[in-house]
Amino acid sequence: MTIKILRPLFLVAFSVSLTFADSIHAAIPPAENLLPADTFVFFTIPDCNALRAASAVSPQLMFWNDPAMKPFHDKFMAKLTEKYITPLEQDLGVKVADFTDLPQGQVTVGVTINGENGHDDTPPGFVVLLDAKDKSDSLKTTLAALTKKWSDAGRALRTETIHGLTFTVVTLSSNDLAGFLPQRTPVSDIGKDPAKPAKPVDIYFTQFQSLLIVGNSDKVVEPIAAHLTGGSVPALADDAMFAADKLSQFRDAPTYYGWFNAKAFFNLLSQATDDSSDPNASSFAPKFSAAKVLGATGLDGLKSASLALRESHDGSMLTVHLNAPDSARNGILKILALPARDANPPAFVPDDAIKFSRIRLDGKQTWAELQKIIAAIAPGGLASVNSVIDLANSSAQQKNPGFDLRNDLFGNLGDDLVSYQKSPVGDSLTAFASPPTLTLLAVANPDQVIQAIKTVVSMMASQETAQPPRDFLGHKIYSIALRPQRNADGTAIPSTQLLVSSSGGYLAFSLDPGILEEYLRSADGKTKPLSQLPGLADAEQHIGGASGGLFGYQNQRDTMRVSFKLLKNAGGSDPTMQMFPPTFRDWMDFTLLPDFDQVAKYFYLSVYGGNATDDGINLKVFTPRPPQLN
Repeated sequence: MTIKILRPLFLVAFSVSLTFADSIHAAIPPAENLLPADTFVFFTIPDCNALRAASAVSPQLMFWNDPAMKPFHDKFMAKLTEKYITPLEQDLGVKVADFTDLPQGQVTVGVTINGENGHDDTPPGFVVLLDAKDKSDSLKTTLAALTKKWSDAGRALRTETIHGLTFTVVTLSSNDLAGFLPQRTPVSDIGKDPAKPAKPVDIYFTQFQSLLIVGNSDKVVEPIAAHLTGGSVPALADDAMFAADKLSQFRDAPTYYGWFNAKAFFNLLSQATDDSSDPNASSFAPKFSAAKVLGATGLDGLKSASLALRESHDGSMLTVHLNAPDSARNGILKILALPARDANPPAFVPDDAIKFSRIRLDGKQTWAELQKIIAAIAPGGLASVNSVIDLANSSAQQKNPGFDLRNDLFGNLGDDLVSYQKSPVGDSLTAFASPPTLTLLAVANPDQVIQAIKTVVSMMASQETAQPPRDFLGHKIYSIALRPQRNADGTAIPSTQLLVSSSGGYLAFSLDPGILEEYLRSADGKTKPLSQLPGLADAEQHIGGASGGLFGYQNQRDTMRVSFKLLKNAGGSDPTMQMFPPTFRDWMDFTLLPDFDQVAKYFYLSVYGGNATDDGINLKVFTPRPPQLN
């Protein structure tokens, strides 16, 4: 991220009009009553003051501001100020701190179709709404000074009156807009015209009462101006699909929420020019159309998607809803629509598991849907898959004439996938990178599935280094040598052994012998189950239970404890640091982190669950407030 990328964010957010309304105003309408009817995605914080109040007592912000975090916190903020804030303030001639308290009511960002048809260079519409409420005068004063600075610097400004509101218009070049407004990827291939330079974009802005309005075209701001001045043009709230989602998903005053009109967006994608109509398209790759891919994957059956987060004394709840009626589900949506089956932690999952997930996914149905998707997108792709399967069959049938990969592997798949992870054993980076993890797959005939997996893997990696099967408490543990890897210097890394066994109707996979053997011993009844972990049952009730086919859990305290150990042990050149962008690596001096026990009180657990109804697919994530903070 560069100053050029950050600059337009402030240019837009801090823009101001030349006219203002009276000092006494009516309440500003909510986002959906202002946004144009062709808005296909938006995100809003309805009340920034409420968000500030919730954030002030949130475990995350309390953790960040804890005195024990001060050395790490101060160095990070100093680097942030040095790298971005100070240059930005010098560039704009204002103090960023002058703007941090201005959002008092809603802050909304929306994107509209804006006349885009997929074939022209009309960009989507972009709109920002910011309600300063009782700080309206501060907004007026500060932004007027900013506008004067632009004018004094020679930036061209003009005014246009729309529905009685005077908008200031500033023209921004492609350099100003880099990384901000949607840009088309330049194309300059042999035989094609060079890419056209990006057109300058006009930014419209005004302040109505306490509301700042910013948009990238007159078509975007015109409906908003009409709504504010008594006009009757359609708004997003008039859309029947949005109205239904609002009624079901945005009740009880969410802290923030967002909505996506998938139907409108996918229709726009389907109108776009595709490779199948381009005579210059490469003949070495399949030719796809957006409409074909959307139809094949079933995404054209998705009408809308919404998310909402609610903060309460009990904790935070994030809900996601996919509006995909059962009658229209195919492909990916059909796979995601899990059956209503128990997804609680089985008794063999121990209470010291730090992560757990269970998905009641029908393996045979999923395989059938995947084949349909591949065939619909590229019939040749399905033929290639079948060729690989036939090759595996021919190879295995030389030793086992009855072998059939379709029957032995895919035909044995059940409807249960369980996975859990325990804390790393030891403090080495290798231990942190590969914590003990066990994956369990319900199958009808474990022996057939094991043989099928060994056959498939042997086509990609030699099994000469695989350890021979061994007995453990009446169970066979098989070793499968995975494909060897190489270090950066070219030296070979010893082949990893995947351990496979079966018990209780599950096929068990792990790279760690300890957790696999623990699972095979669990039938002795000595395992203290995760289901009895204090606080888990109560958290589960907040998401409506675990009977919808999907349930997951994370012990945030233990996972953060592991993260602290990993980061505090990682040096500046350590591979662990590669997870962070280069610009930020010298900002994050993890050696300054405190001992985790000093901040452990801010972490507890989280759970998630999902289900499918006739109307759509739902996901809920609940993070209860740590008991130590009550």
